[in-house]
Amino acid sequence: MNHASSPASLARPKFLADEMLGRLAKWLRLLGYDTAYVSGIADRDLVSLAEAEDRIILTRDTSLILRKRCRRYIFVRSDHWREQLEQVYREAGLNCESMLTLCALCNSRLQQVEKASVETRVPPYVYHTQESFYECKNCARLFWPATHVSRILEELSSIREES
Repeated sequence: MNHASSPASLARPKFLADEMLGRLAKWLRLLGYDTAYVSGIADRDLVSLAEAEDRIILTRDTSLILRKRCRRYIFVRSDHWREQLEQVYREAGLNCESMLTLCALCNSRLQQVEKASVETRVPPYVYHTQESFYECKNCARLFWPATHVSRILEELSSIREES
């Protein structure tokens, strides 16, 4: 990772994924890392946004790196999301302490909500079989710990063990 040492760089890292890395952005959010994702933005605007929000740019764009427009970045080498996540996990020194606390779609913090408040918003089977529900206050999506959560946790655990 190329970055200047500063107090901000020692805090929990925040990322800005370019348009080639949408799936990586989603998985970093599942890990609990604030990860903005942008597409259709000029390189100079991408760099300005990253600097304004103190984010590390995640990119596969060699021209962005070669022109040395950004100070803090991780050049993602692989085309495959799992290898990308392993690389970023290792190079940025990530951990799994805040897994499943952010919305995988919009990057906002999830909040636990009362079960009764979601009865009309989830299928009856889900309502009767689940006890915990979480809502993204930004995009209003609901989440609950169903079988897909255990698969996500298994995937993240295997990546953590390999890194």
